Amino acid sequence: MSSFQETVHNLMKNNFSVDKNISILVLTDNSTESLGRKFEKALKNDGWKTKIHVMEDRSKSGEEPPQETAEKMLEFDLVFCLTKHSLTHTAARKTANQHGVSVITMPGITEDMFLNGAMSADYSIVEKETNEVAEKLTKAKMVIIKTGDSYELKIPVEGRDGIPSTGVFRGKAASGNLPSGEAYIAPLEEQAVGKIEITGSIAGIGLVDEPVVLTIEKGRLVDATGETGAQLLALLGDGNGRLLGELGIGTNYAARITGVILEDEKAYNTVHVAFGSNHTFGGVVKADVHIDCVTKNPTVEFVF
Repeated sequence: MSSFQETVHNLMKNNFSVDKNISILVLTDNSTESLGRKFEKALKNDGWKTKIHVMEDRSKSGEEPPQETAEKMLEFDLVFCLTKHSLTHTAARKTANQHGVSVITMPGITEDMFLNGAMSADYSIVEKETNEVAEKLTKAKMVIIKTGDSYELKIPVEGRDGIPSTGVFRGKAASGNLPSGEAYIAPLEEQAVGKIEITGSIAGIGLVDEPVVLTIEKGRLVDATGETGAQLLALLGDGNGRLLGELGIGTNYAARITGVILEDEKAYNTVHVAFGSNHTFGGVVKADVHIDCVTKNPTVEFVF
């Protein structure tokens, strides 16, 4: 097992094409501050110019950071977001990219995840496979997800671009997760129909104790079974948060399903659907929430 310092050194060497002259911000929150400070120290020890910024925890993934934090992000070349909830699908992240800032989001990251699992993958393999799946998503008119004994969810995607989250970042204004390894797409709004059984995990909730069946009509989540389903509906609210915003496919052979969505959604033989904001990656939904739901061992059919 690699040491934390060695892992950080290899990460900057293998996953980034940047030099030591850039400025790096480690953005963290109260829940993740200890790990954030350890990460920032490891970067400093490796010769990088870094600063740390601690914000209050967000209440859910997709919620915007404080204005002060959003403005701070614009002062650096590269921002690592080690936070409890995801900033990936926020206007703050998108604005930073538009200003030439690279933003790497690591919601729910743990020290174990740094040293094992998805982060330990050979990212040249992950990059190749992720690009291949993203290309299939781009070419598809519809993706059909089959789960359980009889559930089927039809997701129209024609005209939308599949997006590769490879974990390899080149050039300015890069964006994505670490650890990574997924291809995803913004479905056509208000068109998906059917049911999907969630057997993995749900962002903000964790591993599911029993399968949760989601019913989607005209691209909107109208029912979710059980106590966990009720929790999900409460997180999403009654507005645009219930619109289907993402379909993703895991492409990292080393990823594990542990209850932390950051790694779970990257695992082989998984797909995830997310509800809420997708305006940051090709859709039109703005909701101040984005909740991923991971299911294991689905059948995925691309319709071209």
